[in-house]
Amino acid sequence: MAGLAIADRQRLPNVSPTYCPKYPRELRMALIILRCVFLLCAGGVSAIINASLSDTSTTVPWLVFAGIMSLAVAVVVADIYAPKKRIDTISALYFGILIGVLLTYVLSIALAPLLAQSFNAPVIQLLIALILCYICTSVLLQTKDDFRFLIPYVEFVREVKGFKPLVLDTSVVIDGRIADLVSTGVFDNQLVMPRFALTELQAIADSSDKLRRTRGRRGLDILNRMRADEDVDLMIFDRDLPELAGQTVDLKLVLLAKHLEGKIVTGDYNLNTLAKLHNVPVINLNEISNSLRPVFLPDETFRIKVIKAGEGAEQGVGYLDDGTMVVIEGARNRIGQELDVRVTSTLQTNAGRMIFAKFEPR
Repeated sequence: MAGLAIADRQRLPNVSPTYCPKYPRELRMALIILRCVFLLCAGGVSAIINASLSDTSTTVPWLVFAGIMSLAVAVVVADIYAPKKRIDTISALYFGILIGVLLTYVLSIALAPLLAQSFNAPVIQLLIALILCYICTSVLLQTKDDFRFLIPYVEFVREVKGFKPLVLDTSVVIDGRIADLVSTGVFDNQLVMPRFALTELQAIADSSDKLRRTRGRRGLDILNRMRADEDVDLMIFDRDLPELAGQTVDLKLVLLAKHLEGKIVTGDYNLNTLAKLHNVPVINLNEISNSLRPVFLPDETFRIKVIKAGEGAEQGVGYLDDGTMVVIEGARNRIGQELDVRVTSTLQTNAGRMIFAKFEPR
């Protein structure tokens, strides 16, 4: 485990604490106004406190003003240097303290006869409140991956972004196509990389076999690439669920996807079959690749009607039913005719797809 932690720090970049996201201009202006108003209010609070003091010396008011303004500036600086705030963590802290205080109040009423006989009831109540607030906050922080608290009302939902989280396995990370696919914006879901899968990937990267070691390092580089992309929501799932103990890696992936109510992204046939047996949705990259393959591959023949002349001296142009342009060599004088042509090459660009074919008279 120590070796894994060191390798993770080396290969998976940590977010710099001074990182500041690029807010929209309107939001930046609103934050500046809010912070200025907060500092002015802090100065007003110090004036109210100084007005209530009976001390006539000139040093104490300035000390009070300096102390409150220093505290206000520290709060603003902490807010600036902690730009990525998670609503689930903040909500867990808020509700943990709130529930702890409420339980303390209820317990104080229940223990009122005993507290009345104690020598120092306020101290006992304070200790009870401290312990209960800690326990409640700790429980909520440890289970925030299962539930999330939303303000202003409490709603218990799975922690997902978009529709359903996508659980990645090692094969799909090593494959590398998932990074290209996610960068296109096709998936808006949260990507989940389980810690046990990352451990397996690290073991592959540390293998004595050169081929396996290369594959493992490629997988870590792909994770690096996705974590560096601000538009990709990649989470390393660290929790050890009781139902995962003693299971194989493939079965752990299936059970985790079922627990998160998500989907498995894989290129492994065995994992694909296992997930379907457990009624867990699967996104198979090989199936996606097959669905996006060209309609015709080189050296295949098909029949097409020549619509017009092409730019080349001997070229004719036809179109498939989906609008794909087919440039046909040797068909310039065959406009209006249906010809059997043989595919020579295909060209896929961001603007669309073109097929180059050749007509060979019999």
